[in-house]
Amino acid sequence: MKRPMRACVTGLSVLSFLVLMASGCSSKAAKTVDTTTAVDTTTAVGTTTAVGTTSAVAAGAVKVEAGAFQMGIEPWLGYGGWLVAERQGFFKANGVDVKIASFTTDDEINAALVAGKLDGANIATHTALRLKSEGTPISIITVLDQSNEADAIIAKNGITTIAQLKGKKVAFEKGTTSDLLLNAALAEAGMTIADITPVAIPAADVTTALGAGQVDVGVTYEPYITPFLKASKDFGFLYPASKIPGIISDVFVVRDEVLTSKPGQIAALITSLGSATDYYGTHTKQAQAVITEGVGSKAGDLDLAFNG
Repeated sequence: MKRPMRACVTGLSVLSFLVLMASGCSSKAAKTVDTTTAVDTTTAVGTTTAVGTTSAVAAGAVKVEAGAFQMGIEPWLGYGGWLVAERQGFFKANGVDVKIASFTTDDEINAALVAGKLDGANIATHTALRLKSEGTPISIITVLDQSNEADAIIAKNGITTIAQLKGKKVAFEKGTTSDLLLNAALAEAGMTIADITPVAIPAADVTTALGAGQVDVGVTYEPYITPFLKASKDFGFLYPASKIPGIISDVFVVRDEVLTSKPGQIAALITSLGSATDYYGTHTKQAQAVITEGVGSKAGDLDLAFNG
């Protein structure tokens, strides 16, 4: 599902997709499209070939290869579909053994993917494009989410415009969606990163820096935003990702050699994600509880986040 939301694929025609999410741009769980037609599209991201349909996997017509699939995630709501699939036994039901490894920062998960320690990972769309352009042999399998208010620039009360960031310290994790959002917001205001004082720290530490008074402005994402704003009335949203619809989205990528050698596993993964999506639709509160626990937050802390 960097972020459970429905994918917006408008404007992403350079990508090749095995399974597309529903095309709306809201903050509901993503739903895979069950198709019986093959996909064989060569794009800037790479060549992705069909590995079987969700209905075929469910019917047992697709052979799922032996061995574990090593998947990387971060504590982000948009990746929660995999946690639901694991908890509800959908992976097992579809015959695929998935080992989920959680990473704290983008740098960590990217490094593991590049080094071949992961078979697949859930990463930001712009990161996938960058890694591919740098020669990392990966293909995008499906879009997972689009962020609306689950990524945002947060500022101390009294700072109401991006222009007011001039000369101020701004905390964010470089090379991440936070970096992308900040630069886009600055450009919209006719500014650049040179107009502020960047403070490079992990996204997980941004709200701590804000609370400690080390910076007045920070850029981060859920599950860090909602608990902080609930606890502190001195800060609020300055610039949520919804200001630039579609700028932040996330994808599930797989290393090309795994896509070639274990297509049945990939088909089983997508089927499992579809089952998790259906479960989210019919058991929303239970699914949200699984995701909340999975990203390390407390019950109720992410109620607003699930709507953003």
